[in-house]
Amino acid sequence: MQSRVTVDGIARAFEQIDEVFLRTPQFRAEALEPLVGAEIILKVETANPIRSFKGRGADLRLAGAGPGDVVVCASAGNFGQGVAYCARKRGAAAIVFASDAVTDSKLASMRLLGADVRLVEGDFDAAKLAGIAFAADAGWEFLEDGRDPVISEGAGTIGLELMRSAPFDAVILPLGNGALAAGVGRWIKAHDVDTEVIAVSAAGAPAMHRSWHTGEVAATPTVDTIAEGTAVRIPIPEALDDMADVVDDVVLVDDATILRAMRALMATTGLLTEPAGALGIAAMLADPRRFAGRRIATVLTGSNLPSDRAAGWLWPQ
Repeated sequence: MQSRVTVDGIARAFEQIDEVFLRTPQFRAEALEPLVGAEIILKVETANPIRSFKGRGADLRLAGAGPGDVVVCASAGNFGQGVAYCARKRGAAAIVFASDAVTDSKLASMRLLGADVRLVEGDFDAAKLAGIAFAADAGWEFLEDGRDPVISEGAGTIGLELMRSAPFDAVILPLGNGALAAGVGRWIKAHDVDTEVIAVSAAGAPAMHRSWHTGEVAATPTVDTIAEGTAVRIPIPEALDDMADVVDDVVLVDDATILRAMRALMATTGLLTEPAGALGIAAMLADPRRFAGRRIATVLTGSNLPSDRAAGWLWPQ
């Protein structure tokens, strides 16, 4: 099946997305490199009003929204912040369905940005199903990150910016619902087919990993990981199709390695990331021989940490 995410769409997206989300820092993290034995380029998507990359896709998707419009979505927190920020800018109303276990800082930010947050018992996918049903009953469109190719093309602008520092031997991308991998992977493969695109999920949320490797949607009954921002239980078939010809491998990392990655980033670069945001570095730490001697890029996708766990994660006693 041909991907719905296009190079032309990504190029147009770069001309339309709010500058506050674009042209993010990317640099060589030399102090981090001895841990892996590779040259490491970091793309930092945390220095914006919502502290994650999700504003790119949200802003593009809401380009036509205006006063009186209502947008409905589900989120683990970061996409909801993006939708809330971009809806408020246009005078639209945002309704976000989220798990009742959503990270406190993400919940507070969504509400601060004006979102009507509806908490649902269970995980992210339970919240998404509730949001889909609500939107259908109300007659409003449901914005689904990963299913909507426009959102993926917005995320793909990261690849456009990142490839200005090319060539790379590999680019490692955190994998949740697949919008980032589909968008960034599309741009990278169009401009350097030899660059390996690797997506990484948490071992406690293996549904996307299983689905990509088997070629069939492989939902899991539960998820159990600190990387809640990428903890998908029910993969989106369209997202898997969009990833199929632009992602070379999908790997898993455990929570202990994710914590090592967060601490290493803080110690060597001073950069704060949430667990999902550090998945790329975690993949390198988990298998350093795979990456040794190579030039590797990764995206730090978010830095919205739970207030009650951040200190223990970053500075354990």
